[in-house]
Amino acid sequence: MSNLRKNNDLKCATQYPIILVHGTGLRDDKPLNNYWGRIPKALIKNGAKVFYGKQDAWGTIENNAKSLKENITKILEETKSEKVNIIAHSKGGLESRYMISSLGMEQYIASLTTISTPHHGSKTMDIIYKIPSSIISFIGIFVDLFYKLLGDENPSFMKTMYQFTTKEADKFNETNKNNQLVFYQSYSSKMKNVFSDIIFGFTYILVSNIEGENDGLVTTSSAIWGLNKGVITNSKNRGISHADSVDFMRMNLSGFDVRNIYIEIVNELKIKGY
Repeated sequence: MSNLRKNNDLKCATQYPIILVHGTGLRDDKPLNNYWGRIPKALIKNGAKVFYGKQDAWGTIENNAKSLKENITKILEETKSEKVNIIAHSKGGLESRYMISSLGMEQYIASLTTISTPHHGSKTMDIIYKIPSSIISFIGIFVDLFYKLLGDENPSFMKTMYQFTTKEADKFNETNKNNQLVFYQSYSSKMKNVFSDIIFGFTYILVSNIEGENDGLVTTSSAIWGLNKGVITNSKNRGISHADSVDFMRMNLSGFDVRNIYIEIVNELKIKGY
């Protein structure tokens, strides 16, 4: 049985709208297959105004940031709001940071909350990119073609994957520093064992052996940026995977409901006046 908190005082009625910015490999503009699972409905039920990033699934950080800027500009006009609050998962956090720091959007963003975003890159990806580039490029051709059919305007599998390396992360962080006008905070999540999420079982083992505790893709240390709000996990053995942190499987986990995490996040933004 779900232990979702009841709507008793519109805990999520923030001053500014909430923009949910998705990560790599999926899109968020399909109502019947929402990247964020049951989370948007829970936030709206508690008073939030929720919108989506609507970037490409395999767009580069730079291209997706431009798309995100255009979308947020439209949302600001539509809602007559001065600013928005961004909650971004995975690579969506990097795109949001680039948009703020490199595309002049700092005055329009009240807060940026990132969840399982690889801010400091991936040593695992460093090793993967020692594979001959011709192999990765070959895979990328098919990925790009497939996602072009799904609606991506500028898919770029090979370049996007390379942007997860630690070398690229260091360069990115040097040129996209935090802006004092924006409140930054971050969360990570972690699996407790290979059985926490079978889909991420292999990658969990791989990343664990190379880098340490992770959610199947991103390490808890790489996810830290701004105010570190800690690790999303539960009291059971399952742990919380990269997909669990956005309710992608719409599963009620024993002793844990990720929707409550988001209600708490947005409620804290409300209390801060955002």
